[in-house]
Formats: sequence, C-alpha cells, structure tokens
Amino acid sequence: MYSLLGRAVIKTRWLILAGVAAVFAVGATWGLGVFDEFTDGGFIAEDAESVTDAQAIEDEFGNTGADVVVLYESDTLTVDDPEFQDAVTGATEDIDALDQVDGVNSYYLSGLPGLVSEDGHAAIVTLALGGGSDESLAAAYQEIEDDLRDAGDTRDLDVSLGGSAAIFNDINEQTQHDLEIAEMISMPLLLVIMIIVFGALVAASLPLLIGGLAILGGFTITRVITEFTDVSVFAANVITIIGLGMSIDYALFILRRFREELAAGRDKRAATLNTVATAGRTVMVSGLIIVLSMVGLLFVDVPFLHGIAFGVMSAVGVAMLSALVVLPAILYLLGHRVDNGRMPWRRKRAVPRTETGFWHGLAAGVMRRPVLVLLPVLAFMALLATPVVDIQFGGTDERDMPADAESRVVTEAIAADFPGGDVETFDVMVENGPVEDVIAELEDIEHVTGALVVDQTADATLLQVSYDVDPFSADARDIIHEARAIDTADLAVTGGASDLVDMFDAVEEGLPMMVGYIVVVTMLVLFLAFGSILLPVKAVLMNFVSLAATMGIVVWIFQEGNLSGVLDFTPSGYLMPSNLLLMLVLLFSLSTDYEVFLLSRVREEWDGGADNRTAVLRGMQSTGSIITAAAAILIVVVGAFAFGGITFMKMIGLGMAVGIFLDATVVRMLLVPATMRLLGRANWWVPGPLGRLYAKYGIKESDEAVPAPERTPVNV
Repeated sequence: MYSLLGRAVIKTRWLILAGVAAVFAVGATWGLGVFDEFTDGGFIAEDAESVTDAQAIEDEFGNTGADVVVLYESDTLTVDDPEFQDAVTGATEDIDALDQVDGVNSYYLSGLPGLVSEDGHAAIVTLALGGGSDESLAAAYQEIEDDLRDAGDTRDLDVSLGGSAAIFNDINEQTQHDLEIAEMISMPLLLVIMIIVFGALVAASLPLLIGGLAILGGFTITRVITEFTDVSVFAANVITIIGLGMSIDYALFILRRFREELAAGRDKRAATLNTVATAGRTVMVSGLIIVLSMVGLLFVDVPFLHGIAFGVMSAVGVAMLSALVVLPAILYLLGHRVDNGRMPWRRKRAVPRTETGFWHGLAAGVMRRPVLVLLPVLAFMALLATPVVDIQFGGTDERDMPADAESRVVTEAIAADFPGGDVETFDVMVENGPVEDVIAELEDIEHVTGALVVDQTADATLLQVSYDVDPFSADARDIIHEARAIDTADLAVTGGASDLVDMFDAVEEGLPMMVGYIVVVTMLVLFLAFGSILLPVKAVLMNFVSLAATMGIVVWIFQEGNLSGVLDFTPSGYLMPSNLLLMLVLLFSLSTDYEVFLLSRVREEWDGGADNRTAVLRGMQSTGSIITAAAAILIVVVGAFAFGGITFMKMIGLGMAVGIFLDATVVRMLLVPATMRLLGRANWWVPGPLGRLYAKYGIKESDEAVPAPERTPVNV
C-alpha cells in the first residue's frame, strides 16, 4: 500500500502541487467565510427537556427573553428628568420600528422598577429579536447594532449593548481577535524553532506551509459541515491549534526521515519511497488515532462537542494527507535542496547515530534503575492530580469574556446597580392544574425565595421563580430536579440551572460509552501498529497518568483561581464539563501521538533483530530530539491561546500545553523506558491467533524499505 502511495506521489507530483494551490485559493476565500456560519454550538440537545419547555413557553407567551439589553446611563441626568425620558422614549420608538425587533420593553412603557438603576442614573430597554436559532439572532443583532446605538437623540446619554445576542457577537469577535493574537505570538516563534531544529531555511519553511494548508483545508471542510449541523464559534480556535500543531509535528517527522534517508546515501526517489513507507505509516497511525478519538465525542449528546469534533477531524485529516502526499511530493522535487539556506551555526554531521547521544544515555540511566525511577515519578504525578478531588462542575457566563467586553460590562452593571439584578430566577409555565398549589410546592423547595405570576393566557400561567444560591451549584440543579418532579399540574421549566441539568445528564449518560470507545479504538490501532498486547495497555495507562496530573493543574488554576491575575481571567469556581471533556480527549489523542512516534522506531529496531533494551535505547535516541522539537512547537501553538480573552480557550491552551509538556518529559523520558525495561520481552508478547492477525494486517514500519547503496554517509 505505502509503496504504491509513494510511487503515485512521485508520478503525480505536479498535479498534487496544483491541488495545493487550489486548496489555498479556496480556503483563503470561501473557506474563511466559515466565521459567518458559526453558532454558539449549543451546549444542550434540541430534544432536551429545557429546550422543549422553552419552546412551549414561547409558543404560549411569545418571546419572553431579552435577546438584547440596551443600557442608557448619565452622570448628571436621572430617569425622571425630561431630557433622559425623551431620549429613551424616542430611542424605544425607533427600536420598536425595526423589522428585526419583535417586542420592546422599558421603564416608561411598563413602569417596572427593575428597569431603572437604584441611583436613578441609568435605565435599560429590553428587546426580543425575530427568529429563534442562534445564527438568526446573531444575524439580526449584527444588522441592527448600529441602529440600536444611534436610535433617538441620546447625545447626553452613554449607550451600551448587552443580552444574549450581544454576548454571542462579542464572543465571536473576541475569538477572531484571539486567533490573530495567537498567530502573531506563535508564528515567529515557530519559525525560529524550525530554523534551530533543521538549520536550513527551506526545510524550516515546509512545516509552516503544511500547517497553513491544514488550517485552510480544515476551515473549508468545516464550512461544508456547517450546512448540515451547528458548529461552535470556538471550533475556529481548536482547528487552528490542532491543524497547525499536528501538521507541523507530522511534517517534522517526515522531514527528519527524508534527511536521514538522503544522509544514508539513497537518491531522492528511494528516499521518498522509504520515507512514505516508514515515517508515513507512523503519521497515518497517529492521524487515525486522533480522528477516531474525536468520534468518541459524538457519544456525548452535547452539540457543542459534535461541531468541534467534526472541525478537528477535518483539520487532522487534511494535516495527515498533506504529510503523506503533499510533503513527499515537494521533497522529491527538492531532493538535497531541502537543505538550502543552511544557517552558519549548523554543524555538519554524518548519519545520526543510535548507539550514543543524550537520549540514549538518559534512557540507559532510567533502565538501569527502573523501579527507583517509576515509583517517585508516579508519586509526583499523583501529587499534581490531587486538586481533582475538589473539582466542581458548572457553566459559563459573562466572566468567561474579557473584563472590558461591552456585553459583560452591561451584565455586571445590571447585577450591581439595578434592583433584583442579582436575583437568580427561572420560569415555570403551569397548565392543567391549580396555580396556587404549584406556587406553594415551588416555595417549599429549599433555597427558593418566591414564585410570582408574570403572565397569563386562557390556557396557561407563567411563573417567575427566584432562588438564593449560585446558579452553577449543585443546590441550583437540585431545585430544577424538584420543580420538574411536581405533578400537581403540567409544568414547563426553563432558565436558571435547567440547561445545566440537561447538559450534565447528557455527559453522565454518554461518558462511559465515550471512554470505552476511545480506549478500545486506541488499543486496537496500537495493536495493529506494534503487534503487542501489553504496549497498547501501557500506553493507555500512561495517558491516564498524564491526564490526571493535567486535570489537577487545571482545577488548581481555573477553578480555584490561582494565577488568575497573571493569566488575566475571572475564576468562577467551576469548570464546564463539556469544555473539560474536549480538552481531555484532545490530550489523550496527542499523548498517544508521541507514543506512536517513539514506539514505531522501537518496533523497527526490534524487527531488525535488536533485543528489547537495545531497541528502546535506539528508539529513544532516534526520536528524542525530533519528538522534543515537535512537543515544543505544539506547546507554542496551544500556549499562545492562553493569551486570548476567552477563559475557556485559555484553559484549553494552557491545559494542553501543560499536558503535552508532562507527556513529552515525565512520561516519555522516564515512565516509558522504565516500564518497558520492567516488562522486558513481554512488551512484544502476542498470542498465536493475534500474532497471525498482526502478521497479515499489521501496520509495520519497514517491510518495503529500499536498501541504501554501499557508500560513505554524506554530510547533512
């Protein structure tokens, strides 16, 4: 298969390059239009109880939400001054005349005290927009944003916009801004690292070329996907992180092997064929594991995860194909010119040796005393994981945005300055039963402070229920459970913690299947790659060790608020389970990725006749520097998002950077050689029937290698 692929790449190299140009052209134009198609992704399924109840309430009472909140403030005027009243009344009339607006409410229309600040210097106007989907609300908001700011004669008032539609718009804009910041930070650093690693400008530029191809290709495919399902706006960040990171990793691995083949005396054709047949197989195994792991997220009925999973699969698929097809085609055309632009400090050296070197010495030291290394390292990782025992799950709110984001400022101003602005509420629609009895049962629920009738029709009554606990807390979720359990009448419950209840239920129901699927698929692919029973088990266990330590650090920082000043975010005291799941699945697949890079070379040495200890030492020496460089590059890529404005992306970026660091240092340098030394020949044990299965279908590394000619190694 790989021999055929290598020959096909060489034969169609110019056609492949034409395809690359087409991908760049389409991706840079139509593909980048995906930003206009993103939604909030949805943290709960369309058939969740809170969603269907919200729709029932809207069908009965119309749109009761405040999609947009317009805040009018003055340092000198109060709401009783004619100038203030005339300005807000005129603005309200202009807003109500907009086609996109379904309804408007203000203090001057309803007299509700909650629409005026306690000091009388501010008032809010709430409006409902037409259309129910997130994208239609976002589109409607963008169409009228300028009109809302310019409505009426408000020259003497400060006008600010908030509400759910404004929050989504601010998040979308912040996401694009964060991408620009991340690129500004990461791209120069990546180029410097590439030049240091390869010591040649041409070689250093190729991984960035493949990275750009993966990002634009991922965006283009994701835009197609948006025609069939919602994709979260955060998918843009994740596609950039994973697409750029993995494409560079794969390109490094392919480039390293190609240069080794040239250094061994092979011509560019043989070097290309051998590179595809060896490193190409490793890249395919890695990409396959990541793509299949992302499928696991589909078992959790959270649309937010589904859209991002599709985006990651797209980006990794393009990165894998680019490394398997595009890069070998370019390398064949370049040949030895891949080293053009050599840096003056680049020391000439012969074919890399596998019997000496830093990584060989480190692994040898670990393997001499494996138990003395293994136990303290596991104790250290367990210590890092200890904060996990205090983990608290919750949701996201305005605190996930920068402190100066306009919609966050409006939300916090209403909570601080308006009567009842800090009161937590949810809505209950009562049908086919005594309203008074329902109110009594609701008020008997612990932490509920009141239930008021806010609207009525001939068939139903709408109640607003207030409570005095954090809406992200377990107590708030208990309130929703108890309210739903009332059987005195037919109830529809929405708002408050009802969304969280449904999301938590979806995560709890889908998590066992997701974990089971990912573990089984990973172990199956690793078995086919390495022909071992114990190595896949060990790899999965090592992944869990690094994941537990990473989770502990994430809890310590983002839940407990340590380093919040340095990282510039507002801790809520909770972690969103769906966000954490996404980060952990990504880390699991990336941890397996480095295991594949290392063990592929170890297996090649084992197949070549080396004993277990020698195979591990040679594998460590052969891959140590390139895997370290790949990890450093990925840390730069993901770590750049820690400087963004969205707390969720800070957590993803920093959490993944920490996890990759632990995996590339503690796990790969210490735990892997120690455990492989302890297991000895058992690393490669496989029962007879499975051995025959591997012999026939296994993804082996070098059975099609082209031998090198008898010659003195050339300098590289």
